[in-house]
Amino acid sequence: MLGLLAGPLMAAPARVVSVNLCTDQLAMLLAAPGQLVSVSHLAGDPRSSVMAAEAAGYAANRGGAEEVFLMRPDLVLAGTYTARASVGLLRRLGVPVVELPPANRLSDVPVHLRAVGAALGQEARAEALVAEFAAGLEALRATGGRAATAALYYPNGYTTGAGTLADDILAVTGFANVGATAGLTGGGNLPLERLVMAAPELVVTSAPYPGASRSEEILRHPALGALRDRAAARVVSDGDWICGIPQILRAVAGMADARKALAP
Repeated sequence: MLGLLAGPLMAAPARVVSVNLCTDQLAMLLAAPGQLVSVSHLAGDPRSSVMAAEAAGYAANRGGAEEVFLMRPDLVLAGTYTARASVGLLRRLGVPVVELPPANRLSDVPVHLRAVGAALGQEARAEALVAEFAAGLEALRATGGRAATAALYYPNGYTTGAGTLADDILAVTGFANVGATAGLTGGGNLPLERLVMAAPELVVTSAPYPGASRSEEILRHPALGALRDRAAARVVSDGDWICGIPQILRAVAGMADARKALAP
């Protein structure tokens, strides 16, 4: 549910704190100069945020209620699954909080822009971004032709199925998601054997993190390597796919290019 306020906002808030990666980026896109005073520490990590450079201009927080309260916010932006104890305590202290759920479809992007725009008193800016996003998405949308098969495959064999933002990105660019056809709803693990047997035409994996991780060993498995040799392969940035913000069009554009590169 969008726009869960602790109380009505009578005027545009002057001191806004965001404690969620996706609301961080929406707020940075929409806030007036000086209106946003802090974003979560995740906003500054280029592995998860497409606005890491912009986030460097704000104080970073870790979502703790005491930390946020001492910033004297008159509005806090949060996700519906983020910092639950902190959100509850801030509300009990009388701080207005707006919560946004995760985006599960590209159509959620305008909804989230308008919700945060209304909370910040920046409705006109939100509408301008909605129009830009709609035009950009329409230009990238696949028109006709068969759906090629694609698999999203991440560390620990994680993939995303039906009802997810990633699944919608694949659908609008002309792909059938192997995770969804395998019966997954939301996120889950796809055994490597099932991935190989599905023989997708495109395999999408994430860029590895620095250092060594056992969870990433599956991405170096010879069977996956052989599958990549037969199919097209893409390595993508996690940040481009996580949040329902206008920059999600980067992920859409990447998949649109991948579809065009496949044989008709």
